[in-house]
Amino acid sequence: MKNSYTNKFIEAGCDEAGRGCLAGAVFAAAVILPKDFSHNFLTDSKKLSEVKRNLLRTEIEQKALSFAVGIVSEREIERINILNASILAMHRALDGLNILPEFVIVDGNKFKKYKNIPHKCIIKGDAKYFSIAAASILAKTYRDEYMMKISKEFPNYEWQKNKGYPTKEHRLVIEKYGICKYHRKTFIKSYNNLRFDFL
Repeated sequence: MKNSYTNKFIEAGCDEAGRGCLAGAVFAAAVILPKDFSHNFLTDSKKLSEVKRNLLRTEIEQKALSFAVGIVSEREIERINILNASILAMHRALDGLNILPEFVIVDGNKFKKYKNIPHKCIIKGDAKYFSIAAASILAKTYRDEYMMKISKEFPNYEWQKNKGYPTKEHRLVIEKYGICKYHRKTFIKSYNNLRFDFL
């Protein structure tokens, strides 16, 4: 893992969570770490246990020069599509930083310029750069908290377990009960046997 892409600019790493879900908002985080930051265990959030992610979140928030989380709701996702929603969530996270970055590195291959600040898209960047990995941890843990909260409102879907992803169990529950206000109808349409009536 590297701590910087440019080595000379104030650099923010960005990543999102929840892009492939059937329900819930998409979250993104932006993180600016000290230039000498290093960590033995920090990596792509998907490779870590929930316990390790939560421990790392605390450490990241303590050591980051600045961090912020951006959210785009289910209805916004429906209106502008998930790619644009993911990018908008990253822009909102960047808006929340109390330090203006001079360069932005983003996990993946799609991004739209933010405030004329140069950026670089990096495939699997969350496994290559500490700031992107840190952003992946924050986006994932904040989104998981949100899914656990709304799961209490609609317990049938067991979002505290599946976090809104299209697991077999989640799809079977939708087939049985239909969808609720937190589901992304455009995503549900890709599963032809799932019901559209709202709870």
